[in-house]
Formats: sequence, C-alpha cells, structure tokens
Amino acid sequence: MLKRILIAPILFYKKCISPLLPPSCRYYPTCSTYMIEAIKKHGAFLGLIMGCSRILRCNPFIRGGYDPVPDHFTLRRNRNPKDESSYEQQELKK
Repeated sequence: MLKRILIAPILFYKKCISPLLPPSCRYYPTCSTYMIEAIKKHGAFLGLIMGCSRILRCNPFIRGGYDPVPDHFTLRRNRNPKDESSYEQQELKK
C-alpha cells in the first residue's frame, strides 16, 4: 500500500511533467525509473532513500552512464552492473 502511494506521484511526473522538460538525467535508467525500481525491490523506506540518493548524484559534475538498482541496499553507484543489453531487453518486454 505504501509502495503504491510513493510510486503514484513518480508515475504522474513521468507521464505528465517529464515530457514537457528537456532530457536531463545523466544515468540510464532515468532517476524516476530508478526510484520506482528501488521502491519495488527494497521496500518503501529503503527504496525512497536510494532514489533520493540517486537524484542527488545526478548532476552536471558526474559522468553518469548505466546504473541499475543493485540487489543490496547501498547509497553509492552500482559499480558492477549486469550487462546493459540484458537490461534494455527487459525494458523492451515491458
């Protein structure tokens, strides 16, 4: 229930607000997608913390790149991500 409450405004942002703004996320998947996945994978509290940490990392002074939600809780970038092509294939199936 709490997960749905936290995910609803993110989905609203992705569908209604984000298309009106120029693309600015330096990571793939985007920060909003990352937060949704983190909430689903790690629960409402830890997922929200991970998502907020990711948003704070997403700035012009960072290189960015592929950074999926890790399997364990961390506030740092995922240093050993799985193959990016497998992630893209999963996204195409959705």
